[in-house]
Amino acid sequence: MASSLPLLLLLLLSGAGFCGGVRLGSGGYEDWRLGTATYVKEFQPHPLNDGGGACGYGDLDIFRYGRYTAGLSAALFGRGGACGGCYELRCVNHIQWCLRGSPTVVVTATDFCPANMGLADEAGGWCNFPREHLELSEAAFLRVAKAKADIVPVQFRRVSCDRAGGMRFTITGSAHFLQVLITNVAADGEVAAVKVKGSRTGWIPMGRNWGQNWQCDADLRGQPLSFEVTGGRGRTVTAYSVASADWMFAQTFEGKQFVE
Repeated sequence: MASSLPLLLLLLLSGAGFCGGVRLGSGGYEDWRLGTATYVKEFQPHPLNDGGGACGYGDLDIFRYGRYTAGLSAALFGRGGACGGCYELRCVNHIQWCLRGSPTVVVTATDFCPANMGLADEAGGWCNFPREHLELSEAAFLRVAKAKADIVPVQFRRVSCDRAGGMRFTITGSAHFLQVLITNVAADGEVAAVKVKGSRTGWIPMGRNWGQNWQCDADLRGQPLSFEVTGGRGRTVTAYSVASADWMFAQTFEGKQFVE
């Protein structure tokens, strides 16, 4: 990602403010709000695949997130609470860098964009708190703005996620704890709470370890596993017997899904 002119200077050169003349659409479940966006160049075929970023998704193709992804500044990331959420965005009011017609792109939050307190907010510290900033994959950025841009003003909003198939549960851990990575979450996209149940236990609350990895201190080996997942909007889906009693660590299982 290049860094040249501060955002304020770019806006002055464009001769426009953030909001003038922008048509608001429908279909999101949050209102449009203002932010900024930059992008990560694709030095490899798919960006942000080095461990899946701060959400822990690993290979974004295997986990069905593809190339339209984003890292979020701390003001949006919520210590991992935003992982898996979908955002529709468009470049606005910059005639030099925005694509004509202000097209939109939908991206999935898969990473964290850290602050750089050594740089001013408008000159490289794009992700400093409390800025609402999205660091897009190059493929996503090029759907809304020109490649020569470094940072652009955007409008963005939360939208429902469109996923194929059920939620996916990748189980890891040891004899002392159970950890599950939850991916491919439709509709809400985000996960706010998780419980797990073995055949010889009641429902056990799991805590967020990091990103979208959830953990509890229990040995559930040899028991079929059920999961109760609460999404970002408070809805709950219960997937019974997702994993049979002979499950093994590092296996991935598919369960029920949120529907709109």
